[in-house]
Amino acid sequence: MMAVHEDFMRLALDQARRAEAAGEVPIGAVVVLDGQVIGRGFNRPISEVDPTAHAEIVALREAARAVGNYRLVGADLYVTLEPCLMCVGALVLARVRTVVFGAREPKTGALVSTTEPLEIPTLNHRFEVVEGVLEDECRDVVQAFFRTRRSTVPGGPPV
Repeated sequence: MMAVHEDFMRLALDQARRAEAAGEVPIGAVVVLDGQVIGRGFNRPISEVDPTAHAEIVALREAARAVGNYRLVGADLYVTLEPCLMCVGALVLARVRTVVFGAREPKTGALVSTTEPLEIPTLNHRFEVVEGVLEDECRDVVQAFFRTRRSTVPGGPPV
């Protein structure tokens, strides 16, 4: 199963690189249903002037359109960085089966790093969480982006 997770995470990393090329924080995501990618997304809050345009949300929107339903029962989301609380909420609402992420996000990660919302007893849906898939590569993409940004744009614009 890990080989399958790695294959789909590589596709999420491709999306992260698209975000980086667009000047966005390099986070990418793909939604998979029955072994097929049905949604892709990369961070776009800056270019879309939309604080909700995180990679996960963009991928969920595309997947929902592809199946004609906002509920993505049986779908798995692969994302390069641990989702934030907003994205976890959307993943619950979408009824995804599994979230596979690469690297933890110690400041805003909301599955294991800063909070554990799936432990809320009244939550009406929970999903499986798999972490650490291609962790080093996923972490390196984000860290390299910020290292470059800090060295080229002193006090650069917020991202």
